[in-house]
Amino acid sequence: MARMIHVRSLALVAMLAPGVNAMAANPDPDWPCMQRKVPQLSLGQIWSGPDLPSAAKDWSKDPTISALIEEVSARRMPIAEAQKKIRDFAASLPAEQRAPKMAMMVQGMFDHLDAERSQVISGISRYAHKQLEMAAALRKEASDVDALRAKPGADPEEIDRRTEQLKFATRIFDERVQSLTYVCEVPTIIEQRLYQLSKAVSETLAAKK
Repeated sequence: MARMIHVRSLALVAMLAPGVNAMAANPDPDWPCMQRKVPQLSLGQIWSGPDLPSAAKDWSKDPTISALIEEVSARRMPIAEAQKKIRDFAASLPAEQRAPKMAMMVQGMFDHLDAERSQVISGISRYAHKQLEMAAALRKEASDVDALRAKPGADPEEIDRRTEQLKFATRIFDERVQSLTYVCEVPTIIEQRLYQLSKAVSETLAAKK
């Protein structure tokens, strides 16, 4: 039993060390993702159409456009359905309103999704910081369990109890690592959605020329 505990503790330290070192080597110690950290996007990254007029920034004052932006930005809506809603909206507009209204759509989608993306990135950094703290705590506990195991006259029940607690905490840590792998993809998913939605706007304007 003592040998198994020792092996578990060493394995835990080995498991935690690479992840901690990888995060520490990153220029931003709170950024754990393989994807490069880009806190904010620029409009030029997702929009290749004509320059947007200053009036496009007033998109939030138009309740119809605001509601549509909220709807198509939601990731639960399939992108093809969202693009169709954009095309249908463009088709419903009088010819003289199409360009200014669709410019508002682009600006609004950019503002909305870039803000959402920035919130996700901030959340990832906070999550990673907690992971570093948890990793340090687990490594210390693993070392303490090994020291307790080597102590003459150590209580076997206490060793078993702390080992089970360590196993449980390690399982939670591992689940959080797996969750982080998915969360790291979210900023890119949002960026891709924004590009696809903006492309739908561009196509509606090109089709009406």
